[in-house]
Amino acid sequence: MDRNVSSFTVLFQPPFWVGIAERWGEEGYSAARVVFGAQPTEPQLYEWLLREWHRLNFSPAAEGERPIPVRKNPKREQREAHAATRARRTGTRVQEALSRQREQEGLVRQAQRRQRRQAAAERKYLLRQEKKRAKKRGR
Repeated sequence: MDRNVSSFTVLFQPPFWVGIAERWGEEGYSAARVVFGAQPTEPQLYEWLLREWHRLNFSPAAEGERPIPVRKNPKREQREAHAATRARRTGTRVQEALSRQREQEGLVRQAQRRQRRQAAAERKYLLRQEKKRAKKRGR
């Protein structure tokens, strides 16, 4: 059975607390970034995830292998969990996914700006033509 895998990591990027959501699905790997501001508590995070997970704006899917869960020694799992809570930086895969998302949003903004500029130029042109015709008619 092919399952989707998701993870959510909260870390401190001065001056704010940031959450990074990662998911591996049928389409591939994608990530989203959320800025919390003040340090959220675990109950607040759990409530926020239940309420807002479906609204997250994930980056476009990219090729990536899913993490395969491997059963480990419970003591090793506990040590790794303890090490993970100490300090963790964003991985390059997350940074790439977020930069792709930023780039895509920038392209959308660029296209919208171009359309507005062309519409304004068209309006100005039509106004000039109308003034010319009125002037030629002696108005």
